[in-house]
Amino acid sequence: MIKTENVTKRYASHVAVEHLNLDVRAGEIYGFLGPNGAGKTTTIHMLLNLVRPSSGDIYLFGEPLAPTSFLFKRGIGVVAEEPVEPSKMTGWELVRYFAGLYGMTRPEPRMEKLFHTLELWEVRHGLARNYSRGMRQKLSLIRALIHEPQLLILDEPVSGLDPHGILQVRSLIEEYHRQGGTVFISSHILSEIERSADRIGILHEGRLLVEDSLTGLRRRLAPGQRFVIELDSIPAGLMARLANEPFVTEITEKGQHIEMLVQAQHDVRPRIFHLVADAGGVILGMHSEEMSLEEAFVTITGDNVAQLAGAI
Repeated sequence: MIKTENVTKRYASHVAVEHLNLDVRAGEIYGFLGPNGAGKTTTIHMLLNLVRPSSGDIYLFGEPLAPTSFLFKRGIGVVAEEPVEPSKMTGWELVRYFAGLYGMTRPEPRMEKLFHTLELWEVRHGLARNYSRGMRQKLSLIRALIHEPQLLILDEPVSGLDPHGILQVRSLIEEYHRQGGTVFISSHILSEIERSADRIGILHEGRLLVEDSLTGLRRRLAPGQRFVIELDSIPAGLMARLANEPFVTEITEKGQHIEMLVQAQHDVRPRIFHLVADAGGVILGMHSEEMSLEEAFVTITGDNVAQLAGAI
C-alpha cells in the first residue's frame, strides 16, 4: 500500500529524513512514531506529494509517486494535526464540497451517518470556524472518510478530543479497518497505537530505527518473560537460589516483591514455587508483565539509540 525506498529529504544542510524504507501493507493499521522533530510530518507530506524527496522513491497503491501524480489522492483520506477550515462554510457544506471533489453525486446519506456517529449532527449547519478544536478534528475525520478511501493517513487524530470523543473516533477507525481499509497513523498517544496497531515504525532523527509488530519489538528488546512475585517476606538466600537458576537472566528485589526476567521453553512457575517454598517463603501473588509500547519507545529512542539501531 505504501512503500518507500531510500527516501531522503534535505533542507539546505539539515537532513529531515534519511534513507527511509517504509513498508505499509494493505489492510493493516500501521503506527508511525517518533519524538518531536524526528521527521514524521515531513514523511507524511512526502507521501501526500506536498513535498518532494531529495532522493529515493515512493510507491502508493503499487505505483510510483511522480511530481504530477494527483489522481491517487482520490484513494486517500487525510486528517491533519491542525485542521484548517474555510471561514465561510458550515460543517455540512465543507464535507459536501469535498465529496463533490471526489466525484460523489449523492453523498448526503453517508454524510448523515458520519455526522450522527461523531455527534456533529446538531451543529452541522454551524460555521466550521466556530467549532471547538475537538469538533474540528471530528469534522476532519468525516471529510477524510466521506469517499470511502482505500488508505487513511492520520496525523494526531485524537488531538483536542475528550475521552468520549476519543472513543468515538477510535470506534470509527476500527470499523473502517474491519471493512478492509488501511490506516497509517502518527500519534503521541502511545496507548492508542498500542491498542490498535498491527505493526509499528519508530523514526528517530530522520532514520527508521525499527519496523515490527509490538510482539516483535518486545521479543527484540526484552527477550523472555518478566515475572513479578509478591511474598509475605523474602527469606534469606532465596534471591541467590533464584539467580542461580539457568532460566533467570535478570532478578531484582523491590520490598516484598521479586522481579525476574525469564527465558525458557517450558513453564517455570512450578520450579519457582518449589524454590520459594523450600526457602520457607509464602507466595501471595505472581503475574507476568509485558513491555509496554511506551517502554519500548523510550528504550529505542533513548541515549543508547546508536547501539540499538545496530542491534535492531
